[in-house]
Amino acid sequence: MGFDKMFADLGGHPVILHAIAAFEDFQGVDDIIVVANPERVTDVTSMIEQAGFVKVKNVVKGGDTRRDSVANALHHVDDNCDFVSVHDGARPWITPAQIERVLNCAAKHGAAASAHPITDTLKRADRDGQVEDSVEREGMWAMETPQIFRTGLLKEAFAKVLAENLQVSDEVSAVQQLGKPVRLVQNSTLNPKVTFPADLKLPPPTR
Repeated sequence: MGFDKMFADLGGHPVILHAIAAFEDFQGVDDIIVVANPERVTDVTSMIEQAGFVKVKNVVKGGDTRRDSVANALHHVDDNCDFVSVHDGARPWITPAQIERVLNCAAKHGAAASAHPITDTLKRADRDGQVEDSVEREGMWAMETPQIFRTGLLKEAFAKVLAENLQVSDEVSAVQQLGKPVRLVQNSTLNPKVTFPADLKLPPPTR
C-alpha cells in the first residue's frame, strides 16, 4: 500500500474502525481486544474512544508476525471465555451476519472459519510470471476471517506452535498442528482484505 492501511479512509472512517464496528454490533460478542502496531497503540486507542465503542477492553501491542500478535492478544483472554474470534483489521466489509454463522458452526464443531470457494482457473507460475502448470480448483477455498474457536482449543494450539517455534499463516493452521478438524463457512458477501490502493474505492460497509 505504501502507507498504514488500517488508518486509510474508507467511506469517511478508518478501515480498522469498520472491522471493529461489525463485532461491536454483533450481540454474540462480549469483549473485543484490538492488536495494534506498537507505534500506533496510542492512536488506535484514541480512535476507539472517539468512536464510542464499549466492547473494546484492551488495545495490545502486536508482534513481529501474525502468530506473535495473536499470541499477545490471547494472554488477555480469560479462560472462562467460551469462544475466541480472530479477525483481520484489514477486512472492513465483514458483517455481523457472517460472524454469527461462523460462531454457530464453531459452537457445533469447535472450530470454524469464514471462506469462499475458488471459482477462477488457477495456475502456478515462476517468479517471472511464466506459467508452469495448472492447479486443480476442486475443493480449493480462499481463507478469510473471522476464524472462531473454543478458547481452550486455540490456546492449546498456540502453546504448541510457540513452544515448537512453528510459523503459521493463520489460526486454522495452528489448530491443524493439533490434528483437530476445522469447518469452513461459505461467505457470499464481500469480505476482501485491503491490499492495494484500489481496494479503498470499493463501496464502504453499511451498518
